[in-house]
Amino acid sequence: MKENEERMKNGKAPRKGRKEDLPKPTELMKRREGSLELEKNLNKTMVVQNPGGRGPGQPGFYCETCNRTYKDTSAYLDHINGRAHLRKLGQTTRIERSTLEQVRERIAYLREKTKEASNAKAFDFDKRLAEVKAKEAARRMEQKAQKRARKEEARIALVAETEVDDEMTRLMGFGGFGSTKK
Repeated sequence: MKENEERMKNGKAPRKGRKEDLPKPTELMKRREGSLELEKNLNKTMVVQNPGGRGPGQPGFYCETCNRTYKDTSAYLDHINGRAHLRKLGQTTRIERSTLEQVRERIAYLREKTKEASNAKAFDFDKRLAEVKAKEAARRMEQKAQKRARKEEARIALVAETEVDDEMTRLMGFGGFGSTKK
């Protein structure tokens, strides 16, 4: 209250909330150990039940350190990288200056990583084209074989039908209708 009275005397607005007495940050900002996994629930709908309306059961992104919930990823990331959160973790917003050796190691690591990625995805275009052509040729041969089988079945059915008709005409006494043309 004394601080607020002094602020009002100086013409400044009084502080509304209680100021937490956090110790001075002792270490520089560090790289995160693991991923924040912001995309693990992407495009998913979840039913959240929390009758109290506060805490980790609320929909959104919850920071356990600060006991706050954020509605979207951008607000959550701003908080995680912000001064208040880092202060609670005992870190400053300043980053440790890298040495030349650390930079060289990191560049070598990234080069190896990109080589592995490119080797995994590298493929011969001509080989891929040959595979596609072979699959297409196999598909065409399959279709031709099916078409031949259907034609053969239709021919057999027609021959069987004509044999039945010829036999029936003979039984009924028809030798023909007198036509000699064929």
